[in-house]
Amino acid sequence: MDMKSNILIVEDHALTSFALKTSIETQDYTNNIWVAETAQEAFDICEKNQIDLVLMDLGLPEINGVEATRRIKAKYNDIKIIILTSHCEKDEVLACLEAGINAYCTKDIKPEKLCEIIKDVINGSMYFDSAIANFVMQSTSKNNSKFANISIKDCYNLTQQEKRVLILLATGYNNSQIAKELSISVNTTKVHVCSILQKMDVEDRTQAAIKAIRENLIV
Repeated sequence: MDMKSNILIVEDHALTSFALKTSIETQDYTNNIWVAETAQEAFDICEKNQIDLVLMDLGLPEINGVEATRRIKAKYNDIKIIILTSHCEKDEVLACLEAGINAYCTKDIKPEKLCEIIKDVINGSMYFDSAIANFVMQSTSKNNSKFANISIKDCYNLTQQEKRVLILLATGYNNSQIAKELSISVNTTKVHVCSILQKMDVEDRTQAAIKAIRENLIV
């Protein structure tokens, strides 16, 4: 990777922020690292420095991480934000998604996995922990699979059949249910799902569904 990234850690627990800084400071994508204990400190750092990525805790004093995320993304849309928290409550998760986060990780994640996710997010990918992925899909899913009022925007060069599969995938259908709904075989469904994952540059079906929802592809 030619370009290195400036990273801001927003975390009010000193031991946690120290551990995070130690984990990422030797990565080949890391340039400078800043640490903020409060949202206001984070705002000041973003104002004075070129920040590329923020690791954001949600349980901050005074201004919480959700509001901090919303303000940073509103003012600096190019800054990528990874939520790193022990919180998985419905309102917080959905608020973070609406704010335009790039990843949502729980604090029990292994350091090496987090380092991989940071690199992927820097390169344009998204990541959502399995602890919240299914919840997000269920919370934003449609009540049925009728295609008359649902369509997929023309993104990622998806075929018409792949768009239908993505709609059903985003509503929580498994491969067998998709196959039955579209009158195709399960193997054919798997081929479509694999193609969708490759075209959308995501690792699994839940991330594809969340990406489609977050980017407002399903209309």
